[in-house]
Amino acid sequence: MLHRVVVVLALALLAPVLASCGSESQGGNTDDDLVDSVEMPESGVCRSLTPEDVALPANATKTVPCSEEHTAETFATGKLPAEFDDVEYDDASLGAFAYRTCSTAFAKFVGADESLVLRTTLSWAWFRPSEKAWKKGARWYRCDVLGGSTASTSYRPLPETAEGMLAGRPPDVWLSCARGPSVGEGEKVPCSQKHDWRAVTTVKLGQPEDEYPGDRVMESRTRSFCATSVKAWLNYPAEFEYGFTFFHKAEWDAGIRRSVCWARTGE
Repeated sequence: MLHRVVVVLALALLAPVLASCGSESQGGNTDDDLVDSVEMPESGVCRSLTPEDVALPANATKTVPCSEEHTAETFATGKLPAEFDDVEYDDASLGAFAYRTCSTAFAKFVGADESLVLRTTLSWAWFRPSEKAWKKGARWYRCDVLGGSTASTSYRPLPETAEGMLAGRPPDVWLSCARGPSVGEGEKVPCSQKHDWRAVTTVKLGQPEDEYPGDRVMESRTRSFCATSVKAWLNYPAEFEYGFTFFHKAEWDAGIRRSVCWARTGE
């Protein structure tokens, strides 16, 4: 007898990419030398960022030694391509570029494959110059790894460097679980905490060149593939419960071709 708990949940992976640009605040505890700076940021530096800082398009928070407690590390910086020289500050194409660029660099930096990237409590954020610096011609991006996800109300401290931290078998503190009657209704927690659901696998639903198949097709395929995938992960029990997360057109257009499968398990 097969018990299924089918949960449809749209994760807000693109929230940092599409954040509002309406405020000129540049984060808390700012460095006067970085406020409105036109210079390309330094990579390999650390900061103590909060979700409130990450919600802003620009950031000038002071750096801290990576040997001290911190919640963010800059892992990639660069000059924006020439196609962005004349675009508006909040042009949507900037977010799409940042997603492609930072997500690829993030996976390589932390040592995660396509599946693990969608199942970790780590995330990343990107920043651009301030609007004042943008008007002066500044065209750069900065990608930071964060000790939490878009759902986090606070971030966990990172190790001295996040480079390679998900390679091999990552510790449960950096893996995604949920506590509650279902994935959709439950509280998202690290798997090191008491939990009822664990994100155990992902399933691939298309190739890079494929058009978005629509929500109904995505849900149907995800439901079917996750049932098989979770059953195998649980070593083919007679009864089991599972949930799933599928993404929508915005995430598909950004390059996501996988859905996440959750198993009901306290382990």
